[in-house]
Amino acid sequence: MRDAHVPAAGLDQAGIILVRPKYPENIGASARVACNFGITRLTVVTDEEPDEERMLKMATHKAAHLIRSLRCCRTTAEAAEPYHCIVGTTARQGRHRPEDRTPHEAMAEIAPLVADSRIALMFGPESTGLTNEDLDLCQFASTIPTANFSSLNLAQAVAIHCYELYTAVHAHPFAAVPKAEFANSFDLEGMYAHIEEALSALTFLHDTNRVYWMRNVRQFLSRVRLKKKEASMIRGICHKFLWHTGSGRAQPPDRQAAEEPTD
Repeated sequence: MRDAHVPAAGLDQAGIILVRPKYPENIGASARVACNFGITRLTVVTDEEPDEERMLKMATHKAAHLIRSLRCCRTTAEAAEPYHCIVGTTARQGRHRPEDRTPHEAMAEIAPLVADSRIALMFGPESTGLTNEDLDLCQFASTIPTANFSSLNLAQAVAIHCYELYTAVHAHPFAAVPKAEFANSFDLEGMYAHIEEALSALTFLHDTNRVYWMRNVRQFLSRVRLKKKEASMIRGICHKFLWHTGSGRAQPPDRQAAEEPTD
């Protein structure tokens, strides 16, 4: 009989992001789930430090190290910065949100990325879930299918996604490949800011349509796994456009070109 304890190789670069959870106990329970599936990074978006004693009570001693190494951030954007690919979980659907997948479908799609990228699973507050602005930071959206009644605890949702990711990675092991320096969330957010500035200079974006069109730009570009160099190239194009039109804060093109890396 096959040993049920499959090595969790590959998931040590995966993380969980909890956005403004209401109860410290849910953070502890989520840490316990993460530990079961070999996920070693836990981030909480919060304005104040959660009660460690209440978290440890649910984490148990096996996952206490995740609580003690807990990363706390003030904003979702800050929490997302280190990650190359993020799956946002949501119970709500809408045409302005990333295309919804079941946890099984979403985890099967991102499993090949585990070998050479930092990936994260993002969960919203217990009562409201992730906002559209939170989901703007995500490349994928996952919705747990339920019957007519949908009321899963935060830790239960974390467990379902961690299990699906774990089984997807180990059902079809992906060989590690040389890191290709893919753009992380910090790189992508800088790129989107430059795109928004350039489109505003073109008067393509206005206060009435800015959110709509930028969300569409994000969804379009999120289908492409941009490398760090490619995101930098897009920023460079926007940068030079803004300089030539006299808009924004761009430097002269020859100075910008001198700063760009060469192969």
